[in-house]
Amino acid sequence: MNFPIASSGRPRPGAGFALWSWYFMRVSGIVMLFMVLFHLLWMHFVIGLENVNYTTIAARWTGKMGPFWRVYDLVLLFFAFSHGLNGVRWVIEDYVRSRGWRLALVSFLWVLYVVLMIAGAYIILSFQA
Repeated sequence: MNFPIASSGRPRPGAGFALWSWYFMRVSGIVMLFMVLFHLLWMHFVIGLENVNYTTIAARWTGKMGPFWRVYDLVLLFFAFSHGLNGVRWVIEDYVRSRGWRLALVSFLWVLYVVLMIAGAYIILSFQA
């Protein structure tokens, strides 16, 4: 008996924003895998979870390696939040049938994204102990 081979996952889109969004999800997922694993190992095993507090983060961002950690945290924020927002946008496009509701929800997501990214970047870049 021959069974048809089922394709797994979402098919790759044709072109435009949807294609770039599809590629971004794959690339950001791989980049985040390594960044999050490093963050986890560094914060939990090198520094120790019981030592993570305001003073630890302040020393990390203002010390000799401060510029590296600020850029690292900013890139991690960008990839994680963008990846999550893109996933929620896909869920909205897949399950919200009303064009008006879909537009309203996606617009709300973009406004939320801009506001929270600006706030996060401001905190990371302007922090002074």
